Amino acid sequence: MPDTPWISDDWFTSPWNFADEVTKDWKFPEQVRIHDVTLRDGEQQAGLAFDYDDKIRIAEGLAEAGVHRIEAGMPVVSPDDARVVQDLAKRDFGPKIYSFARCMVDDVKRAVDAGVGGVIMEVPSSQHLIEKGYRWELERAIDLSIESTKFAHDQGLEVVFFPIDFTRSDLNWVMDLIEKVGNEGHMDGLALVDTMGVTSVHAMPYFVREVKKRFPDVPLEAHFHMDYGLGVANTIMAVAEGVEVIQSTVLGLGERAGNVPMEETVMALKTLYNVDCGIKTEKFKELADMVTEVSGAIVPRNRPIVGDDLFKIESGIIATWLLNCGVGEDLTTVVPFRPSMVGQADPIAVIGKGCGIDNVKHYLDKFQFQYTEESAMALLMDIKNWGLKHKRLMTDDEFRAFAEENLKQD
Repeated sequence: MPDTPWISDDWFTSPWNFADEVTKDWKFPEQVRIHDVTLRDGEQQAGLAFDYDDKIRIAEGLAEAGVHRIEAGMPVVSPDDARVVQDLAKRDFGPKIYSFARCMVDDVKRAVDAGVGGVIMEVPSSQHLIEKGYRWELERAIDLSIESTKFAHDQGLEVVFFPIDFTRSDLNWVMDLIEKVGNEGHMDGLALVDTMGVTSVHAMPYFVREVKKRFPDVPLEAHFHMDYGLGVANTIMAVAEGVEVIQSTVLGLGERAGNVPMEETVMALKTLYNVDCGIKTEKFKELADMVTEVSGAIVPRNRPIVGDDLFKIESGIIATWLLNCGVGEDLTTVVPFRPSMVGQADPIAVIGKGCGIDNVKHYLDKFQFQYTEESAMALLMDIKNWGLKHKRLMTDDEFRAFAEENLKQD
């Protein structure tokens, strides 16, 4: 680890992140891999649908960003889904292609026919979901799981157990069940699934440690949801306990509040923990914009990492900092990381209700206006009134016209 991992040419975070008291219990794996589920779980966001071309385009974008694994879909859902999985499995473009399957032999056969290398297999994990959600007898769920996971292994597939609603089960009960299915069927990996996003940050280390005690030789994966906004934090806590694979989506797309967003998780690990997942973070903005375009998802303009307005500085005090520091070596005095790290443009001071005198002077100089301190201050007050009325930023053309009119009156 570098002597000062909290500060580099590209970011400036808190030195407290790397205090000995903080890092002494870290158990980060040597490599953290990203398993993208945008094409399957991400598409489950209400009102969202990807066609064949959309999914191929997203997969190509993920590959360009260096994503290690792509869950291409569930072939049993539709012929179009099956075609996507099959065509991506044929490609040699970087990521390993996985399919999702229920614990049914027919689902596994579809995955085999598609030619994938691995299958994420839903296994029973909570009595209430089996009895009330599926309305199955427990023994039926267990028997189907054993039969289908063994069949998948016999067909040469990597089998990752995906216990839906894992975190709302009695832990010993569900681990007994997983052990039985793993012993009589087959398990290569185990996903820690927080389907409802209901695990607290403080409970996550306990969860991981207890599972590792029971299955010390089984690689673990993290699949968490954002219902309480804790998915990124919980994922990092899990990885700090040795979980090797992060299941995430672009922009956090997914059921209800969505899945863990890849962009935020990867950047947090890299700049706050000095854990590099090997992802080309400079592709994030381009990838997010493309997924936004094909999905029609509404993305807040100040969304972390990829928001359109993230590096527009309106506040007068912060704009002064930016204008004093510039976009050179002192830029991370003003922002936590260089926008270029994630494919964003450099920060700019903008004009709106919240701007200060330095914003206005900067724009007056930019457009070569002559002014005095008094006229600049008067213009600032007029701009604040304009911003309050219009409730948006002023464009360059609007500023020029506004300044010409108001300075002329002086």
